[in-house]
Amino acid sequence: MAKLTFKRGARDSFFEALFTIAKNDRQVVIVSADCGAPSLDQFRTHLSNQYVSVGIAEQNMVAVAAGMALAGKIPYVYAIAPFATLRCYEMIKVDVCAMHLPITVLGVGAGLSYDIMGPTHHTTEDISIMRALPDMTIYTPSDSTMAAALADLTYKARRPQYVRFDREVFLSIYTETGDFTAGLAHLREGKNTCIVATGIMVHSALRVADMLKKSGIEMGVIDLYRAAPINQDLLAKTVAKYNTIITLEEHFLVGGIGDAVRSTMADAGVTKRLVHLGLPHKYLFEYGGRRNIHELTGLDDESLAKKMAKIAKEKVK
Repeated sequence: MAKLTFKRGARDSFFEALFTIAKNDRQVVIVSADCGAPSLDQFRTHLSNQYVSVGIAEQNMVAVAAGMALAGKIPYVYAIAPFATLRCYEMIKVDVCAMHLPITVLGVGAGLSYDIMGPTHHTTEDISIMRALPDMTIYTPSDSTMAAALADLTYKARRPQYVRFDREVFLSIYTETGDFTAGLAHLREGKNTCIVATGIMVHSALRVADMLKKSGIEMGVIDLYRAAPINQDLLAKTVAKYNTIITLEEHFLVGGIGDAVRSTMADAGVTKRLVHLGLPHKYLFEYGGRRNIHELTGLDDESLAKKMAKIAKEKVK
């Protein structure tokens, strides 16, 4: 694992890498639903024929992209995550997945990224609904290095895909030469207990693991950056060495990565203790910033450390 350093945001790193790809392949197009980003300015300025803004019309955005894909284009649609997924769900089902079109949905604002905007802008059920769609691949980059690499991965895959970006600028976890085709990474070895996390919660897991190590509890950390399809063989093999697995997500537990890990382990015959930690199954109207919401929902580092220490010390029946 690389030394942790600050870098640019994941979304901008992705768009910068995609811009390089788009310059060499004029079939790559961006279709945006009135959602800007500084990193998109270079598309507007230098590749204006490969950039389309449909205005505040997310469902039409997907339909336009589908038409482009049928004409041979490789579209990326971009909007705030809840609008790019829930608002467009039927269009993604019918226009993208049912026809197996090479369209990548880009959603900014994973989890509670838009903390002060309330439940209309929180993205706390997108993994569950997008996992339900046949043929859909789901990525949650945990740093900007991974995000940049995903531009190339999604370009080469030519299939329905969804990339969920956080708005925060994360510390860098991976090296510039990282390979992200495996779908998960075992970032830290541990004893007896392992945390499987995604997105922002990977950083929480690493911090909590550092906190617990001081009291003699060594927890493993796995970054499950591809929620669908899960690399079942690798995940089963990795978690099998632990007695207790804790899944951690800034997402509803219903249908999230916890459910995905559970079904994967069951199918592989891995009978280990599994504990799910995530957001309560209700819409959150609390404000005061993301960290405050984490404290109110038990997802702050201190609360997680207490919960995980207790879980690690409990005897597995």
